[in-house]
Parts: sequence; C-alpha cells; structure tokens
Amino acid sequence: QGLYVTSMLDFHSGWRSRADELSDTLKNTMLLGHYMVTRYRGHYYAKAQNLVRRLQRAYDEVLARYDLLLMPTLPIVATPLPEASAPVAQILQRGFEMLANTAQFDCTHHPAMSLPCGLVDNLPVGMMLVGKAFDEETIYRAAAAFEKGVDWKSLKSS
Repeated sequence: QGLYVTSMLDFHSGWRSRADELSDTLKNTMLLGHYMVTRYRGHYYAKAQNLVRRLQRAYDEVLARYDLLLMPTLPIVATPLPEASAPVAQILQRGFEMLANTAQFDCTHHPAMSLPCGLVDNLPVGMMLVGKAFDEETIYRAAAAFEKGVDWKSLKSS
C-alpha cells in the first residue's frame, strides 16, 4: 500500500555498509527487532497485525464522521536531546517518547502530516492532521490554509 519513492529506496540500499552512520535509537530498534524475530518467530508481530486491523477500523469509524482528526504531534513539549555519551536507556526514552501520537498511523496507513502551530518555551509545537485512507488531498488543503492564515511563530506560550 502507498507510494514507494524509488530514489529513497536507492539511497537507503547501502545502509549495511554505513551502519555506523545510523542513529543510536535506530540501531537499538533494529537490534530489538532482530531479537524479537529470533526469539519469538513472528508470534508478537502476528498478534500486532491483528490488533492493527481493529485500530484501523476504529479510526475509520471516527473519520466517517469527520473530515480530519486534529491532534498534537507529540503528547509532550520538546525535551533536550541526550548527550552523545548518555546512557542507552535515556537515548531510547527520548526516541520512543515521540511515537505515542504518530506510530499508529504508520501501521493503519491513514495519511498524517505534522506542521508547526506555535511555540512553547521558544521551541516549535506540532499539530498533526490525520485523514481518511487515500485522502491526502484534504490534509494538504487544510495544512495550506493553516499556513496561509496563521503566523504560527507568533503563537507563544511558556
């Protein structure tokens, strides 16, 4: 499902020869994925896929009543990036805390877009638009209207 950008696939095709360039979060996620496949042989992946279908139906039911869902991109304000020497647990925590409102749409394939909508402590806050399956156009139109009509940098909070 979806669009495969061949130039992006070409760019990423040699990642194994450049694995040292990957972020620590990505490396740890890949190790976890390898462990799960080796240890559990797809059991939890299959279970997750069954749950994804239920999640997809739930979002479809809500989106049958509304054109878009509007939600914060992150459930938290921006946190400082961990230092390069930070413990692995802190690096993973910072990486995974960003997934709570975004990862489900990678699974359900609902189109989603984040755009800046204001500042908190002089750091941007994101607004996420989520649309019906294959209805990216509505998201693009709503995002363009927001960007045209709102000076998000002037919306500040502390």
